Amino acid sequence: MKAEKKSDRIKQLCGKLRLRTIAENFEELEETAGNYEDFLYQLLALESDAANNRLVESRIRSARFPSRKYLDDLIVEKLPTGIQRALPEISTLKFIEQGRNLIFIGNPGTGKTHTAIGLGIKACEMGYRVLFTSVPLLVTMLKEHNNKSQLQAFQRRFVRYDLVIADELGYISFDHEGSDLLFTCLSLRSSEKSIIVTSNLTFERWNEVFGDAAQTGAMVDRLTYGAKLINAEGTSFRLLQTLAENGIESLEQLKANQNGVA
Repeated sequence: MKAEKKSDRIKQLCGKLRLRTIAENFEELEETAGNYEDFLYQLLALESDAANNRLVESRIRSARFPSRKYLDDLIVEKLPTGIQRALPEISTLKFIEQGRNLIFIGNPGTGKTHTAIGLGIKACEMGYRVLFTSVPLLVTMLKEHNNKSQLQAFQRRFVRYDLVIADELGYISFDHEGSDLLFTCLSLRSSEKSIIVTSNLTFERWNEVFGDAAQTGAMVDRLTYGAKLINAEGTSFRLLQTLAENGIESLEQLKANQNGVA
């Protein structure tokens, strides 16, 4: 009876101290641990791992990824050659320590966003603060905060992230206000904090987004300084998947079928 009451009391104390993992495991470990030191070590190790997992989960949720895509889930051989070649280096995340940018440029569906999210989740696991946003959403948020006090507060938060992933640059063009706000916001991180940009447009076409040649030139100059440029041109993975589901092995076979050759 005393042992049972002591066990209940330990659980109550663990609850007060927020040591949930110890509360859930101490009775089982008590039976298997070789000595008190081993028992204590195993309990603390379990609690430490659980606390770290909660922190990682919190960072991933705070990053606002649209979905969870991991680097291990990439089908590397189907990625564009440019991403394949860059992956061993960029997956070390040294670019974050160095404050360097990554810029993926290529047509839709080639793995740019998946790779960027995978890098972002790995960064969260390694303790970095990450923000994922599409460029159109970022411009919308900037406009909503576009008064002196709110904009400054938003910009301060934006600069504090270790890594910002700005997805889908080029899908939507902006008015003069949006272009100015985006230029200023991204420039605040220039040469200090990392940005991953994914775009379906080559640099010479970024003027279609910003609508001003001088501003476009300045933006390209700041984002590309010291950056790693990754060619993501290739066949859309989604298209290849659709073809496979319809019994077509490649684009060449599709073209042959359309020409009545197959």
